[in-house]
Formats: sequence, C-alpha cells, structure tokens
Amino acid sequence: MSPRRLLDGLRWYVSEFTGEAEYDRYCERHRQAHPQAPVPTRREYEVLRTRHQELRPGSRCC
Repeated sequence: MSPRRLLDGLRWYVSEFTGEAEYDRYCERHRQAHPQAPVPTRREYEVLRTRHQELRPGSRCC
C-alpha cells in the first residue's frame, strides 16, 4: 500500500470519527436544497444539530 493511499485512508477515518464528514455532507445537501441561502458555519450547524436532538430524543435514555 502506498503512503499516499494510507494517508488518505487515515484522513477519511479521522474525518468520520470526529464528525467532520457529517458536517461536510450536511453542507452539500444544504447547497443542493437551498442554493441561494448561505451555508451555516460549523458552530451554527452544531447548535442546530443539538436542538434537533433535544426536541426529538428518539431512543436516548436521558
């Protein structure tokens, strides 16, 4: 395995693990659904995500 491919795999794994990839996917969906609207910053996205989780707790125990 080449060092470049190993580094790309590691970068992907860290991005998925930290949640950065989730924000990137959200931005892409937002751009497609609302092309004229500004994309929320990472901080704004986290606030929206937290509010959504609090309003719809689903299967959380607490």
